[in-house]
Amino acid sequence: MSEIKKIKEEYISKLDKVLDQHKLNEIKSELFGKNGIISNKFKQLSSINEDKRKEFASELNFLKNELQEVILKKNEDIQNQEINKKLKDDNIDVTLPGRSYFSGKIHPVSQVIDEVTSIFSEIGFSVEEGPDVENEYYNFSALNTPENHPARDMHDTFYLDRSKDLLLRTHTSPVQIRTMLKGKPPFKIIAPGRTYRHDSDQTHSPMFHQLEGLHIDKSINMGHLKGCLYYFVKKFFEVDKVKIRFRPSHFPFTEPSAEVDIGYKIQDGKIKIGEGDKWLEILGCGMVHPNVLKNAKVNPKQYQGYAFGVGIDRLAMLKYGINDLRAFFESDIRWLEFYGFDPLDVPTNYRGLSR
Repeated sequence: MSEIKKIKEEYISKLDKVLDQHKLNEIKSELFGKNGIISNKFKQLSSINEDKRKEFASELNFLKNELQEVILKKNEDIQNQEINKKLKDDNIDVTLPGRSYFSGKIHPVSQVIDEVTSIFSEIGFSVEEGPDVENEYYNFSALNTPENHPARDMHDTFYLDRSKDLLLRTHTSPVQIRTMLKGKPPFKIIAPGRTYRHDSDQTHSPMFHQLEGLHIDKSINMGHLKGCLYYFVKKFFEVDKVKIRFRPSHFPFTEPSAEVDIGYKIQDGKIKIGEGDKWLEILGCGMVHPNVLKNAKVNPKQYQGYAFGVGIDRLAMLKYGINDLRAFFESDIRWLEFYGFDPLDVPTNYRGLSR
């Protein structure tokens, strides 16, 4: 019996016997908590043989969705049972006004992280994490950023008091270095997380979310990078075709480097991704600089690869029609009620960005 099937049968059986909310929450934590069974399986994808990885990732995603549906149905059954018991046991004053019921919502950032992670897991990427407080070596030096680079300036980077070395990471790229230093190639990872820069306006925030991607192997080239990003954009924006162009750019940690634009048009006051003659920048990417590989103890004569970085908040704005980044962090319950997602809800469309 396969490992996936064993997990399915074991937890379907457990859920069938659950009679109270407390036990149901324990099972949810066992499966989907930070160190839950399903969460850990996604992290182990990189250790699976490449010829079996995609099939295993698809089965794992299917199992995840199936168990979430069973948990949702069980939760509804338990709540109905509790209500029926109260109706039976309690004397109700029918003249009292009804009680308001408010359900929690999943924040768009959390929703997009889950969507993006699922997409990349299907093509063999595993998830890595790193600390928010970094040192200059991991955040800059190891990534081939010279000491006189403007990004190191106090106006862009938050340095911690009483320290000339510790800072709040300005990107999730340090996870690249940490991952390569603690293992051996090949590497195929994504690293979602919080990042910090001294910037604040309609499209920038001092704290924002970024996702880093890294694929290192012996025969990786720009064609693999283009194919990966093309697949991601189609899946994320749920379009069959999409126009993509790579514009030459410069990043200290990649060579050659490129900005990636996607085609779009304005239709009925909303952005329609994938069509039209307008272009929209969504991420930066390139081939990992040989100096970065050397700093991570990887031989650049044997291995090469690509890296990319995309703003998670920006993806959420584009897909779900949110036109001010600052609203993400204002804790306005009315905003979250409108843009948030019901637990276990899978969106099938997007509102489009008002112009």
